[in-house]
Amino acid sequence: MRLRRLLPAITLALITTVGMYSPAEARVKRSQSAKVEFKHEHPCPASGAHKGPCKGYVIDHVKPLACGGADAPSNMQWQTVADGRAKDKWERKQCGK
Repeated sequence: MRLRRLLPAITLALITTVGMYSPAEARVKRSQSAKVEFKHEHPCPASGAHKGPCKGYVIDHVKPLACGGADAPSNMQWQTVADGRAKDKWERKQCGK
């Protein structure tokens, strides 16, 4: 009976140790206020809008958060979705996240 109560804690410890967590859990928490400030200073390249989505573009951190980059507008840039995906793959290899 005691093993049943401990099993969830043991499982969580193993999953965390082995690194088998979901991509959402592995992501670094991003500051929404920094993104808003960035959009205010740098409108969407596709539409010129300062708010809302920017079709075909993502906000990218020049120095990745996973590599120690700041979550600040000064470390952000607009990037096409395709370029963003390619850079994300490279970042995961280089920064180990």
